[in-house]
Amino acid sequence: MDHTHNFQVIRRAIAAIYRFDYSCRFQDLVDDIRLSPESFKRAFSFLVGISLKKYQQSFALDHAKSLLQKNLNKLQTAQEFGSSESSRQDDFFVSWEAMAPRAQASKGDGITIYEGWYQSPFGEVIAMGTDRGICGLGFASEMGQDVARSDLIKRWTAAHLKPANTQLDNWMATAFSQCGKIDLHLIGTPFQIKVWEALLAIPNGHVTTYSLIADKIGNPKAVRTVATAIGQNPIGFLIPCHRVLRKSGEMGGYHWGLPLKREILAYEGALTDAQ
Repeated sequence: MDHTHNFQVIRRAIAAIYRFDYSCRFQDLVDDIRLSPESFKRAFSFLVGISLKKYQQSFALDHAKSLLQKNLNKLQTAQEFGSSESSRQDDFFVSWEAMAPRAQASKGDGITIYEGWYQSPFGEVIAMGTDRGICGLGFASEMGQDVARSDLIKRWTAAHLKPANTQLDNWMATAFSQCGKIDLHLIGTPFQIKVWEALLAIPNGHVTTYSLIADKIGNPKAVRTVATAIGQNPIGFLIPCHRVLRKSGEMGGYHWGLPLKREILAYEGALTDAQ
């Protein structure tokens, strides 16, 4: 069973969980997505490795607050919230480099960016990348394909766009399997990149706050500016801006839609609990 099929199954299951208000029985769920129990279990276990009941618990309304209470003290320690040019989680590696400032100023003039659509556990995603790494990843589930694509393109209006190449396909095969190595090519201002670097240091299954990110980059009074930079993150999921909450434990904003933010946090929480 390939990743594409599994992603489609998980996406349909997530949608059904929402429709049933997070309390559906297993049989109701498999009936709704028109799969046999055996097929669903295989697909679900392949990607998540945790029971449906535990996964549903991760969608509870107080899940974000419990994550914050559980993880906040850990994230305040330097070793667990350090920064580097490479982030490693088990067998998943994310390395990055920043594009020259002139590329940001010129809206990508002289740069070739490859683009393509891919399946994920959260619906269709559009990925964009240079020869050096992924520079954009957007979700269509809330805003649709055209808006998601336009959202990324408007950042680099002078770039030369081409259909996805093999390298982008390979990076995206790694992105949601969480196994392998991905390169990111960050296009942003120095301040934005500093904030995005801090986001890359947040461990999978953990969350932090906007104020802690501001502290981390050495500018504790710049909480609003940090929040703006987080909202401008062009590489959803891989640069984990979804792991940033308000101090109260409330979700805060999310560029690709709050329902998607909840889905991703629940997904990561389930994966972490299963380890």
